[in-house]
Amino acid sequence: MAEHNRVTTDTSSYSGISVIAINRPDRKNAVDPLTAKMLYEAILVFEDDPKQKVCVLTGAGSSFCAGADLHSVAQANNDTPGDNLQPINGRNLGPMGPSRLIIKKPVICAISGYAVAGGLELSLLADMRVVEEDAVFGVFCRRWGVPLIDGGTVRLQAIVGLGRALDMILTGRPVGAQEALTMGLASRVVPKGELLKEAIGIARQLITFPELCLNTDRQSCYYSAYEASSFQDAMSQEFNAGSKVISQEAIAGAAKFSKGSGRHGSFKDHSKL
Repeated sequence: MAEHNRVTTDTSSYSGISVIAINRPDRKNAVDPLTAKMLYEAILVFEDDPKQKVCVLTGAGSSFCAGADLHSVAQANNDTPGDNLQPINGRNLGPMGPSRLIIKKPVICAISGYAVAGGLELSLLADMRVVEEDAVFGVFCRRWGVPLIDGGTVRLQAIVGLGRALDMILTGRPVGAQEALTMGLASRVVPKGELLKEAIGIARQLITFPELCLNTDRQSCYYSAYEASSFQDAMSQEFNAGSKVISQEAIAGAAKFSKGSGRHGSFKDHSKL
C-alpha cells in the first residue's frame, strides 16, 4: 500500500464532519511509526479547521485497529527510539499517534472487529464509541510483554472504573460488544453494516447544538476527569467556563424555549443559535 494512503481523511462527504480512517486493512490497521505520525497529523488538521466540527475515527476493512504493528516493534533499535517513542512533552506525537492529546472537538470512534492493545487505547481518545455487534476490545498485548503507554491505564479507568479496568488490563481477556456496552466502554452497539450510518447520525446531531456550550461542557468533563486537583477545583472550572457561555448562547436559547421550542423534551425543532 502506498505510504500516503495509510491514513485517509474525508471532509467532503458529510458537512462539518471529518471521517479519518486508518487504512492498513491487510494488517488489521496495526499502527507503525509512519502511520502513527500520519494519524497524529490528521487529527491536528481536524482540530485546526474551524469548518470541521466533529471527527469520526474508524478503520478500513474488518477491524478498527489491532494495536501497534509488532513487526515494526520487533525490528526497533532500543538505542534509537523513533519520533513516536519520545518522552511526553505537552501534546507531542505518541507511540500510536494522537494518544497524548485531549482532542479539542468531539470525536466518535466507529469500531468494527478488533480494537485491542494500542487500538483499544486509540478508541479511548473518543468521546463516544459506536461499535458493531461482533466488535472485540482487549489488552491483547498482555501476552507479549508490550505495556500500555498510550493512555490505556489512564483513560480506561476513567471510562469504566478502576475495577473493570484492572480486570481488562491484568487478564488481557477479550470483551465483546454487549459487555462493553454494559460497562460503559461502548456507547452504542449496532448491527453489522450500520456502523458508519450510526456514527455519522450522532455527529450530525452534535453539529445542530450550540457549539460553544457543547464544547465548553465537554472540556469541563475532561478537566474534572484528568486535571482537577479537588472537587472544588473542578466545580470552579465548570462555573467559570460556563459563565462565559451564558451571554453568547444560553440567553438566546432560553428565549427560544420561552417561545415554545423544545417543549416536553423535544429535540425535533431545535437549531443552532
